[in-house]
Amino acid sequence: MNLSSVRIITADIQRLVPFYEKVTGMTWTWYTPDFAELRTGQATLAIGTTNTLAPFGGSKVAVAANNHSAIIEFRVADVDKCYEALAGFLAETLVQAPTTMPWGNRSLLFRDPDGNLVNFFAPVTADAKQRLDTSH
Repeated sequence: MNLSSVRIITADIQRLVPFYEKVTGMTWTWYTPDFAELRTGQATLAIGTTNTLAPFGGSKVAVAANNHSAIIEFRVADVDKCYEALAGFLAETLVQAPTTMPWGNRSLLFRDPDGNLVNFFAPVTADAKQRLDTSH
């Protein structure tokens, strides 16, 4: 089994997708006005409006802009360079400037417009690099 994607449910997809395009520097694919995806080599981040919940049972299934437990993580080549490039843009949503975590990752933590936590990280210690090596 492989993790394929994570989907964020939002009430304002026209605000959220451009935010992620700005912070990732990547273009999203829009499938409908209610659904867009960012495909990476490892997984997909999808964003759907609350309208996409109808086939699953509607608003009882998920609530937009109400995440209090998950962190959306992107592995980047250089956390500090990302921060330098985005510092002004992220100023009001910054949670933690680049910091080396006890488990060996350098981390930049901020919130998206819906309040979801987003982490840009890079392994910086030998143990973290080995743990995250996907070549084997």
